[in-house]
Amino acid sequence: MPPSRLRFPKSAHLCRASEFAKLKREGQSFHGKLIVLSVLKSGEDAAARIGLITSRRLGGAVVRNRVRRRLREIVRAVRPEIKAGLWLALIARQSAARASFAALHAEWTQLAQRSSILAACS
Repeated sequence: MPPSRLRFPKSAHLCRASEFAKLKREGQSFHGKLIVLSVLKSGEDAAARIGLITSRRLGGAVVRNRVRRRLREIVRAVRPEIKAGLWLALIARQSAARASFAALHAEWTQLAQRSSILAACS
């Protein structure tokens, strides 16, 4: 598998506050104990764009960055399987700060299946 296929480039990130606002207003949310997954069909044929939200309620910068790195790694590994034209936001809950990588990955898998965002789940 070529390494470029498993990258998570800046072009695949949701960055603007207006994009997150549109996702919250028009999208659908799937709630878990550790993560909330918001999904919006953007209407574009481009690759999926993903945003990660880790608020200060999680803890200090070290804790927030650890959770962000774990979520980024989970998304990076499955990004080729995510359907095109979607905007996703992963919002970490307070319990995510104490959760293991395996627990975060298991919850991501469950939420992805429930929301039918993976090409294999269609």
